[in-house]
Amino acid sequence: MKIGIVGLPNVGKSTLFKALTRNPVDINNYPFCTIEPNIGIVKVPDSRLSRLAEMSRSKKIVPTVIEFVDIAGLVKGASTGEGLGNKFLANIREVDAITHVVRVFDNSNIIHVHNKIDPESDIEIINTELILADLETIKKTRTRVEKDVRGNKKGADIQLGVIDKIQKALEDGKLANSLVGVQFIEPLTKKSLINQTPTGILNLSEEYTTIIVREMSLLTMKPFLYVYNVSDTNRKLSDNLENRNHVKLDIKIEEELLEMTPEEAAELEIKSNLDSLILKAYEILGLITFLTTGVDESRAWTIQKGWTAPLAGTAIHNDFKDKFIRAEVIQWDELLKTGSWGKARELGKLRLEGKEYVVQDGDVIEFKI
Repeated sequence: MKIGIVGLPNVGKSTLFKALTRNPVDINNYPFCTIEPNIGIVKVPDSRLSRLAEMSRSKKIVPTVIEFVDIAGLVKGASTGEGLGNKFLANIREVDAITHVVRVFDNSNIIHVHNKIDPESDIEIINTELILADLETIKKTRTRVEKDVRGNKKGADIQLGVIDKIQKALEDGKLANSLVGVQFIEPLTKKSLINQTPTGILNLSEEYTTIIVREMSLLTMKPFLYVYNVSDTNRKLSDNLENRNHVKLDIKIEEELLEMTPEEAAELEIKSNLDSLILKAYEILGLITFLTTGVDESRAWTIQKGWTAPLAGTAIHNDFKDKFIRAEVIQWDELLKTGSWGKARELGKLRLEGKEYVVQDGDVIEFKI
Protein backbone atom coordinates (compact mmCIF):
# COMPACT_ATOMS: atom_id res chain seq x y z
CA MET A 1 0.00 0.00 0.00
CA LYS A 2 1.27 3.47 -0.92
CA ILE A 3 0.80 6.67 1.09
CA GLY A 4 1.47 9.88 -0.84
CA ILE A 5 3.02 12.74 1.15
CA VAL A 6 1.66 15.97 -0.35
CA GLY A 7 1.39 19.65 0.46
CA LEU A 8 2.44 23.10 -0.67
CA PRO A 9 6.13 23.59 -1.47
CA ASN A 10 8.45 23.99 1.48
CA VAL A 11 6.18 22.78 4.29
CA GLY A 12 8.35 19.87 5.48
CA LYS A 13 7.32 16.99 3.20
CA SER A 14 10.82 15.85 2.29
CA THR A 15 12.07 16.33 5.85
CA LEU A 16 9.23 14.14 7.09
CA PHE A 17 10.02 11.56 4.42
CA LYS A 18 13.66 11.52 5.51
CA ALA A 19 12.67 11.05 9.15
CA LEU A 20 10.20 8.28 8.29
CA THR A 21 12.43 6.29 5.98
CA ARG A 22 15.88 7.34 7.20
CA ASN A 23 16.73 7.82 3.54
CA PRO A 24 18.88 10.78 2.49
CA VAL A 25 16.86 13.06 0.19
CA ASP A 26 17.44 16.55 -1.17
CA ILE A 27 16.13 19.08 1.39
CA ASN A 28 16.56 22.75 0.61
CA ASN A 29 14.81 25.99 1.44
CA TYR A 30 13.15 26.66 -1.89
CA PRO A 31 10.00 25.52 -3.74
CA PHE A 32 10.03 22.45 -6.01
CA CYS A 33 13.11 20.93 -4.43
CA THR A 34 11.37 17.58 -4.99
CA ILE A 35 10.60 16.93 -8.66
CA GLU A 36 10.73 13.16 -9.04
CA PRO A 37 8.87 11.42 -6.19
CA ASN A 38 11.06 9.77 -3.54
CA ILE A 39 9.86 6.34 -2.45
CA GLY A 40 10.65 4.60 0.82
CA ILE A 41 9.52 1.52 2.73
CA VAL A 42 8.55 2.08 6.37
CA LYS A 43 8.11 -0.64 9.00
CA VAL A 44 4.79 -0.66 10.84
CA PRO A 45 5.63 -0.75 14.56
CA ASP A 46 4.24 -3.83 16.30
CA SER A 47 5.47 -4.89 19.74
CA ARG A 48 3.54 -8.16 19.44
CA LEU A 49 6.07 -9.51 16.97
CA SER A 50 9.09 -9.33 19.26
CA ARG A 51 7.17 -11.00 22.07
CA LEU A 52 6.02 -13.84 19.82
CA ALA A 53 9.54 -14.21 18.43
CA GLU A 54 10.92 -14.50 21.96
CA MET A 55 8.36 -17.19 22.78
CA SER A 56 9.07 -19.14 19.58
CA ARG A 57 12.83 -18.43 19.64
CA SER A 58 12.47 -17.25 16.05
CA LYS A 59 15.61 -16.77 13.99
CA LYS A 60 14.22 -13.58 12.46
CA ILE A 61 11.41 -11.05 12.75
CA VAL A 62 9.63 -9.75 9.64
CA PRO A 63 7.36 -6.72 10.23
CA THR A 64 4.70 -5.50 7.84
CA VAL A 65 5.45 -2.33 5.89
CA ILE A 66 3.89 0.71 4.21
CA GLU A 67 5.34 2.52 1.22
CA PHE A 68 5.59 6.31 1.55
CA VAL A 69 5.95 8.50 -1.54
CA ASP A 70 7.26 12.06 -1.28
CA ILE A 71 5.48 13.94 -4.08
CA ALA A 72 6.38 17.34 -5.57
CA GLY A 73 4.87 20.41 -3.90
CA LEU A 74 1.57 21.65 -5.27
CA VAL A 75 0.71 25.26 -6.08
CA LYS A 76 -2.48 27.11 -6.90
CA GLY A 77 -3.42 26.42 -10.51
CA ALA A 78 -1.96 22.89 -10.52
CA SER A 79 -5.20 21.50 -11.97
CA THR A 80 -4.51 23.55 -15.11
CA GLY A 81 -0.82 22.65 -15.19
CA GLU A 82 0.72 25.43 -13.08
CA GLY A 83 4.03 24.61 -11.39
CA LEU A 84 4.47 20.86 -11.55
CA GLY A 85 0.72 20.37 -11.45
CA ASN A 86 0.27 17.73 -14.12
CA LYS A 87 3.17 15.69 -12.74
CA PHE A 88 1.87 16.09 -9.19
CA LEU A 89 -1.62 14.92 -10.10
CA ALA A 90 -0.28 11.94 -12.04
CA ASN A 91 1.88 10.87 -9.10
CA ILE A 92 -0.88 11.24 -6.53
CA ARG A 93 -3.23 9.15 -8.65
CA GLU A 94 -0.90 6.20 -8.06
CA VAL A 95 -1.17 6.18 -4.25
CA ASP A 96 -3.81 4.58 -2.03
CA ALA A 97 -4.09 7.35 0.55
CA ILE A 98 -2.94 10.94 1.01
CA THR A 99 -0.92 12.37 3.88
CA HIS A 100 -1.20 16.16 3.60
CA VAL A 101 1.59 18.01 5.41
CA VAL A 102 0.39 21.42 6.60
CA ARG A 103 2.71 24.08 7.97
CA VAL A 104 1.55 25.48 11.32
CA PHE A 105 4.87 26.62 12.83
CA ASP A 106 6.09 30.18 12.34
CA ASN A 107 9.71 30.77 11.29
CA SER A 108 10.68 33.85 9.30
CA ASN A 109 13.86 32.11 8.10
CA ILE A 110 11.89 29.48 6.20
CA ILE A 111 10.09 30.69 3.08
CA HIS A 112 6.35 30.13 2.76
CA VAL A 113 5.18 30.02 -0.84
CA HIS A 114 2.39 32.54 -0.03
CA ASN A 115 4.46 34.56 2.46
CA LYS A 116 2.03 33.93 5.32
CA ILE A 117 1.23 31.15 7.80
CA ASP A 118 -2.41 30.18 7.30
CA PRO A 119 -2.88 26.40 7.62
CA GLU A 120 -6.61 26.45 6.85
CA SER A 121 -6.00 28.42 3.66
CA ASP A 122 -3.19 26.02 2.69
CA ILE A 123 -5.53 23.05 3.11
CA GLU A 124 -8.16 24.81 1.01
CA ILE A 125 -5.66 25.45 -1.81
CA ILE A 126 -4.67 21.79 -2.04
CA ASN A 127 -8.27 20.58 -1.75
CA THR A 128 -9.45 23.02 -4.43
CA GLU A 129 -6.85 21.83 -6.93
CA LEU A 130 -7.71 18.18 -6.29
CA ILE A 131 -11.44 18.95 -6.57
CA LEU A 132 -10.96 20.80 -9.87
CA ALA A 133 -8.98 17.86 -11.24
CA ASP A 134 -11.73 15.46 -10.15
CA LEU A 135 -14.42 17.61 -11.79
CA GLU A 136 -12.60 17.25 -15.09
CA THR A 137 -12.57 13.46 -14.61
CA ILE A 138 -16.28 13.50 -13.69
CA LYS A 139 -17.21 15.43 -16.84
CA LYS A 140 -15.41 12.94 -19.07
CA THR A 141 -17.00 9.99 -17.32
CA ARG A 142 -20.46 11.57 -17.47
CA THR A 143 -20.30 11.80 -21.28
CA ARG A 144 -19.65 8.07 -21.55
CA VAL A 145 -22.25 7.02 -18.94
CA GLU A 146 -24.96 9.23 -20.46
CA LYS A 147 -24.38 7.39 -23.73
CA ASP A 148 -24.75 4.06 -21.86
CA VAL A 149 -28.03 5.28 -20.33
CA ARG A 150 -29.40 6.10 -23.79
CA GLY A 151 -28.39 2.59 -24.85
CA ASN A 152 -30.21 1.08 -21.85
CA LYS A 153 -27.03 -0.51 -20.52
CA LYS A 154 -27.66 -2.36 -17.26
CA GLY A 155 -26.73 -0.27 -14.22
CA ALA A 156 -25.93 2.87 -16.23
CA ASP A 157 -28.80 4.85 -14.71
CA ILE A 158 -27.52 4.04 -11.22
CA GLN A 159 -23.99 5.03 -12.20
CA LEU A 160 -25.24 8.34 -13.57
CA GLY A 161 -27.06 9.01 -10.32
CA VAL A 162 -23.85 8.41 -8.38
CA ILE A 163 -21.97 10.75 -10.72
CA ASP A 164 -24.63 13.41 -10.08
CA LYS A 165 -24.14 13.10 -6.33
CA ILE A 166 -20.36 13.18 -6.47
CA GLN A 167 -20.33 16.11 -8.90
CA LYS A 168 -22.68 18.08 -6.64
CA ALA A 169 -20.44 17.44 -3.63
CA LEU A 170 -17.33 18.54 -5.55
CA GLU A 171 -19.06 21.68 -6.83
CA ASP A 172 -19.97 22.47 -3.22
CA GLY A 173 -16.28 22.32 -2.32
CA LYS A 174 -16.46 18.92 -0.59
CA LEU A 175 -14.07 16.02 -1.10
CA ALA A 176 -15.60 13.00 -2.79
CA ASN A 177 -14.64 10.84 0.20
CA SER A 178 -17.20 12.77 2.26
CA LEU A 179 -19.82 10.62 0.51
CA VAL A 180 -18.32 7.27 1.50
CA GLY A 181 -20.95 5.39 3.47
CA VAL A 182 -23.59 8.04 2.78
CA GLN A 183 -27.01 6.69 1.86
CA PHE A 184 -28.68 8.38 -1.10
CA ILE A 185 -32.21 8.69 0.22
CA GLU A 186 -34.03 10.04 -2.81
CA PRO A 187 -34.31 8.07 -6.08
CA LEU A 188 -31.23 8.81 -8.13
CA THR A 189 -32.57 8.64 -11.69
CA LYS A 190 -35.27 6.60 -13.30
CA LYS A 191 -38.28 4.87 -11.82
CA SER A 192 -36.58 1.54 -12.52
CA LEU A 193 -34.13 2.35 -9.72
CA ILE A 194 -36.98 2.57 -7.21
CA ASN A 195 -38.12 -0.89 -8.31
CA GLN A 196 -34.61 -2.26 -7.68
CA THR A 197 -34.29 -0.55 -4.30
CA PRO A 198 -37.78 0.06 -2.87
CA THR A 199 -36.53 2.40 -0.14
CA GLY A 200 -34.67 4.54 -2.67
CA ILE A 201 -31.49 3.98 -0.67
CA LEU A 202 -28.18 3.37 -2.38
CA ASN A 203 -24.79 3.18 -0.72
CA LEU A 204 -21.38 3.82 -2.31
CA SER A 205 -20.45 0.24 -1.43
CA GLU A 206 -23.14 -1.14 -3.75
CA GLU A 207 -22.09 -3.01 -6.89
CA TYR A 208 -22.64 -0.40 -9.60
CA THR A 209 -21.48 2.54 -7.55
CA THR A 210 -18.27 0.78 -6.57
CA ILE A 211 -17.51 0.02 -10.20
CA ILE A 212 -17.96 3.58 -11.40
CA VAL A 213 -16.06 5.09 -8.47
CA ARG A 214 -13.15 2.70 -8.98
CA GLU A 215 -13.01 3.43 -12.70
CA MET A 216 -12.85 7.18 -12.17
CA SER A 217 -9.96 6.91 -9.67
CA LEU A 218 -10.89 10.24 -8.10
CA LEU A 219 -8.14 11.97 -6.16
CA THR A 220 -10.49 13.21 -3.44
CA MET A 221 -12.04 9.77 -2.95
CA LYS A 222 -8.79 8.61 -1.34
CA PRO A 223 -8.51 8.63 2.46
CA PHE A 224 -6.84 11.79 3.84
CA LEU A 225 -4.59 12.16 6.87
CA TYR A 226 -3.35 15.62 7.82
CA VAL A 227 0.08 16.07 9.38
CA TYR A 228 0.33 19.39 11.17
CA ASN A 229 3.95 20.51 11.23
CA VAL A 230 4.04 22.31 14.57
CA SER A 231 6.65 23.63 16.99
CA ASP A 232 4.56 22.46 19.96
CA THR A 233 2.68 19.15 19.65
CA ASN A 234 0.58 19.97 22.74
CA ARG A 235 -0.74 23.22 21.31
CA LYS A 236 -4.51 23.30 20.73
CA LEU A 237 -5.34 24.37 17.19
CA SER A 238 -8.55 25.76 15.70
CA ASP A 239 -11.61 23.49 15.69
CA ASN A 240 -11.45 23.28 11.87
CA LEU A 241 -7.98 21.77 12.15
CA GLU A 242 -8.56 19.63 15.23
CA ASN A 243 -11.71 18.06 13.76
CA ARG A 244 -9.86 16.64 10.79
CA ASN A 245 -8.20 13.21 10.82
CA HIS A 246 -4.71 14.34 11.85
CA VAL A 247 -1.39 13.84 13.61
CA LYS A 248 0.74 16.64 15.08
CA LEU A 249 4.48 16.41 14.49
CA ASP A 250 7.44 18.67 15.11
CA ILE A 251 9.11 17.54 11.91
CA LYS A 252 12.32 19.45 12.63
CA ILE A 253 12.69 17.57 15.93
CA GLU A 254 12.06 14.29 14.11
CA GLU A 255 14.91 15.14 11.74
CA GLU A 256 17.23 16.04 14.62
CA LEU A 257 16.48 12.73 16.31
CA LEU A 258 18.04 10.99 13.30
CA GLU A 259 21.41 12.39 14.40
CA MET A 260 21.04 11.34 18.06
CA THR A 261 21.71 8.06 19.80
CA PRO A 262 18.82 6.66 21.89
CA GLU A 263 20.82 7.60 24.99
CA GLU A 264 21.19 11.22 23.84
CA ALA A 265 17.48 11.48 23.05
CA ALA A 266 16.58 10.01 26.45
CA GLU A 267 18.92 12.44 28.24
CA LEU A 268 17.24 15.36 26.46
CA GLU A 269 13.80 13.80 27.10
CA ILE A 270 12.94 13.95 23.40
CA LYS A 271 10.64 11.32 21.94
CA SER A 272 9.64 10.66 18.37
CA ASN A 273 5.96 10.73 17.42
CA LEU A 274 6.46 9.08 14.05
CA ASP A 275 4.94 5.77 15.17
CA SER A 276 1.58 7.50 15.65
CA LEU A 277 1.72 8.70 12.04
CA ILE A 278 2.64 5.26 10.67
CA LEU A 279 -0.10 3.53 12.66
CA LYS A 280 -2.67 6.18 11.70
CA ALA A 281 -1.75 5.79 8.03
CA TYR A 282 -2.18 2.02 8.37
CA GLU A 283 -5.57 2.60 9.98
CA ILE A 284 -6.96 4.97 7.33
CA LEU A 285 -6.17 2.39 4.66
CA GLY A 286 -8.50 -0.04 6.44
CA LEU A 287 -5.65 -2.48 7.10
CA ILE A 288 -5.15 -5.00 9.88
CA THR A 289 -2.38 -7.46 10.73
CA PHE A 290 -2.42 -11.18 11.34
CA LEU A 291 0.66 -12.99 12.57
CA THR A 292 2.55 -16.22 12.08
CA THR A 293 5.24 -17.48 14.40
CA GLY A 294 7.73 -20.32 14.54
CA VAL A 295 11.40 -21.17 14.89
CA ASP A 296 12.30 -19.85 11.43
CA GLU A 297 10.52 -16.51 11.77
CA SER A 298 7.77 -14.46 13.37
CA ARG A 299 6.05 -12.37 10.72
CA ALA A 300 3.29 -9.79 10.39
CA TRP A 301 1.00 -9.97 7.35
CA THR A 302 -1.07 -7.08 6.02
CA ILE A 303 -4.67 -7.63 4.88
CA GLN A 304 -7.81 -5.56 4.45
CA LYS A 305 -10.15 -5.44 7.42
CA GLY A 306 -13.07 -7.79 6.79
CA TRP A 307 -11.18 -10.41 4.80
CA THR A 308 -12.10 -14.05 5.36
CA ALA A 309 -9.46 -16.66 6.17
CA PRO A 310 -8.99 -17.90 2.56
CA LEU A 311 -8.48 -14.32 1.33
CA ALA A 312 -6.11 -13.58 4.19
CA GLY A 313 -4.09 -16.60 3.18
CA THR A 314 -3.30 -14.98 -0.16
CA ALA A 315 -1.03 -12.58 1.72
CA ILE A 316 1.25 -15.61 2.16
CA HIS A 317 0.60 -17.29 -1.20
CA ASN A 318 -2.12 -16.96 -3.84
CA ASP A 319 -2.74 -20.73 -3.76
CA PHE A 320 -4.01 -20.52 -0.19
CA LYS A 321 -7.38 -19.15 -1.33
CA ASP A 322 -8.31 -22.06 -3.62
CA LYS A 323 -6.59 -24.78 -1.59
CA PHE A 324 -7.81 -23.58 1.81
CA ILE A 325 -9.18 -26.32 4.09
CA ARG A 326 -9.24 -24.68 7.51
CA ALA A 327 -7.18 -22.48 9.79
CA GLU A 328 -6.00 -22.86 13.38
CA VAL A 329 -6.41 -19.49 15.07
CA ILE A 330 -5.59 -17.92 18.42
CA GLN A 331 -5.22 -14.31 19.53
CA TRP A 332 -1.58 -13.32 20.11
CA ASP A 333 -1.95 -12.54 23.81
CA GLU A 334 -3.74 -15.82 24.49
CA LEU A 335 -0.91 -17.67 22.74
CA LEU A 336 1.67 -15.89 24.89
CA LYS A 337 -0.23 -16.92 28.03
CA THR A 338 -0.07 -20.59 27.05
CA GLY A 339 3.65 -20.33 26.20
CA SER A 340 3.75 -22.25 22.91
CA TRP A 341 1.70 -23.37 19.93
CA GLY A 342 1.90 -26.99 21.07
CA LYS A 343 0.70 -26.14 24.57
CA ALA A 344 -2.15 -24.04 23.16
CA ARG A 345 -3.29 -27.05 21.10
CA GLU A 346 -2.97 -29.35 24.10
CA LEU A 347 -5.12 -27.00 26.21
CA GLY A 348 -7.75 -26.68 23.47
CA LYS A 349 -7.07 -22.96 23.03
CA LEU A 350 -6.66 -23.17 19.25
CA ARG A 351 -9.86 -22.56 17.30
CA LEU A 352 -10.55 -24.38 14.05
CA GLU A 353 -12.03 -21.86 11.61
CA GLY A 354 -13.49 -22.42 8.15
CA LYS A 355 -13.87 -20.44 4.94
CA GLU A 356 -16.36 -17.96 6.40
CA TYR A 357 -14.19 -16.84 9.29
CA VAL A 358 -13.36 -13.12 9.24
CA VAL A 359 -9.77 -12.63 10.37
CA GLN A 360 -9.24 -10.25 13.31
CA ASP A 361 -6.30 -7.97 13.99
CA GLY A 362 -3.78 -9.81 16.16
CA ASP A 363 -4.86 -13.31 15.14
CA VAL A 364 -2.01 -15.82 15.01
CA ILE A 365 -2.87 -18.28 12.27
CA GLU A 366 -1.66 -21.58 10.89
CA PHE A 367 -3.31 -22.39 7.55
CA LYS A 368 -4.20 -25.91 6.48
CA ILE A 369 -4.30 -26.33 2.70
